[in-house]
Amino acid sequence: MDCGIIAIAAQPNTLKVKLGTAIKESLKRLEYRGYDSVGFAIITTNGELIIRKSKGTIDAVSKKIGFDFFDGTIGIGHTRWATHGAPSDINAHPHADCVGRIAVAHNGIIENYLEIKEVLIQRGHRFTSDTDTEVIPHLIEEFKKLGLSSFEAFKKAVSMLRGAYAIVAIDIDEPDKVFFAKMTSPLVIGFGDGANFIASDIPAFLNYTRRILVIRDGELGYITHQRVHLELLKEYQSINDWSLKVPKTTIIDYSRRVRWIDWTPEMAVKAGYPHFMLKEIHEQPQALSQTLAGIHDDIAKVLPIIIKAEKVIIVGAGTSYHASLLGSLLLNNIGGIWSHAIISSEALWYVRSITDKDVVIAVSQSGETIDTLLAVREAKKKGALVIALSNVVDSAIPRESDLTIYTKAGPEIGVAATKTFTTQVATLSYLAIKVGQAKGLLKEREANEMIQWLKRTPDLVSRVISIHEARVRSLARRLMNKQSVFYLGRGIGLPVSMEGALKLKEVAYIHAEAYPAGESKHGPIALVEEEFPVIFTVLGRIDAELLKSNIEEMNARYAWTIGIVPKNIEELIKLLKEPIKMPVMNEYIAPIVYIVPYQLLAYYTAVARGYDPDKPRNLAKTVTVV
Repeated sequence: MDCGIIAIAAQPNTLKVKLGTAIKESLKRLEYRGYDSVGFAIITTNGELIIRKSKGTIDAVSKKIGFDFFDGTIGIGHTRWATHGAPSDINAHPHADCVGRIAVAHNGIIENYLEIKEVLIQRGHRFTSDTDTEVIPHLIEEFKKLGLSSFEAFKKAVSMLRGAYAIVAIDIDEPDKVFFAKMTSPLVIGFGDGANFIASDIPAFLNYTRRILVIRDGELGYITHQRVHLELLKEYQSINDWSLKVPKTTIIDYSRRVRWIDWTPEMAVKAGYPHFMLKEIHEQPQALSQTLAGIHDDIAKVLPIIIKAEKVIIVGAGTSYHASLLGSLLLNNIGGIWSHAIISSEALWYVRSITDKDVVIAVSQSGETIDTLLAVREAKKKGALVIALSNVVDSAIPRESDLTIYTKAGPEIGVAATKTFTTQVATLSYLAIKVGQAKGLLKEREANEMIQWLKRTPDLVSRVISIHEARVRSLARRLMNKQSVFYLGRGIGLPVSMEGALKLKEVAYIHAEAYPAGESKHGPIALVEEEFPVIFTVLGRIDAELLKSNIEEMNARYAWTIGIVPKNIEELIKLLKEPIKMPVMNEYIAPIVYIVPYQLLAYYTAVARGYDPDKPRNLAKTVTVV
């Protein structure tokens, strides 16, 4: 899973709060990335290195570890999601060297840490944790003992690491610098006035700056309160090379890569909502409007390539996989393109057959999902052209792809994706319409009508929320005591059912499974008994007749049948025990609107059961380890 990192180098009084408080506030905005333990390290103005850390969430341990007590001009913080070593005080970050002069926080996995650790132990180093991270400060310490400066020792240490990492380090001997390095795991620099920042994600420092630089794989360097230094590591060294040979690097002029992010700090906080998830469900009309307003040029760039492709493979993980399924179905049905959606972690077994005549669309909210990134790399080895669909500018997957389409959902803090799903589906819908139009399968009038439906989705989503939120909250209070739920759909409605089931599992911890409705009688129906919840997705006349018999089958077994159904299909409304009457609209565009009651149902069921939907157990927002 992922972790959250913040590093700050600031002039005295620049932050208007103590450095420990600033680190705490920044980590709160990263807690969606992990929350099983937290810690910070600060070099105080008198040159002392303070490290405080604990198992638990930030709010639970804040007073214990004393964020608000400590001040200085340079510090790092970390909120952890355990990968190596169980959640504990000892395994929490930052980690230190033997003598407590160096502190390191890290996100990712060091694949060769056991080999490095064995050598370091032989050289007299003492380890106190079970983490892979702890080898990093000890490596730096070892090379400093051999005669290298702090930065040279840091570069040498990084050159020996294999795996995925985002690293920040501070050293008493260089008390004005935060060193950093990146490979695969995300890391972003923020340029402030009298302070500079490094973080896993932009919301961490939005209160201080919106001027950012996305660090790329293989880059390392340091920040001070007034300077950013960036190098590209060109030479990786063996763990057997304990000489003082410093790896080759190139100093980078990054001026053209600095960007201004048009997110306000208010966009990254709850704005009065009890949870980020609910806030982001309500933000979907705005997210859809922004995405659709800027979509034309991006689609125009990729359209000729898609049309010429023999096959279009769409890869994604989790919610992005469900968006990929919808995109694939739309390309097949209205675009006339052979398309198939693949779960990113399974892509290796499919991409072996692709060629340079094929196109791969990589769908990832964060642009950092490691399984999707690895699928991109395999596809490129086969010569396929890769198109990224992401919400985060200049993230790893867009950088490694040939072309990129960006959704404009704004920052999504809730772990359970909501507005990024609907904007992904809107983008893929627009693409399919344009492909169908270009190939002559859709007449201009038909294509324009569908695009008009797309443009209406912000208003339709807003209306669905206002009309159905109270009703769904009432359903959730009844659903909260159920042990298991089926979500059934057909055709384009099936991925909507899959996403609905995923949301309920993610945040309410109720076993929920989605099936093609026709498949339900081939096994799943054996579990159905009186009051067993079965939720149907009905998008329109295209699937209503087939679903009618499935509803009757469930009613015959006294199931509690719930349905998301167009308000004009009276025969199904009468059959369902709990119909949620939805707008009548184009069935290919309907998934963008029809998913919203499922998002609300998952949210309110989680709240009714006493769970925090922003912190679902065992999950983190971005998965950057395999």
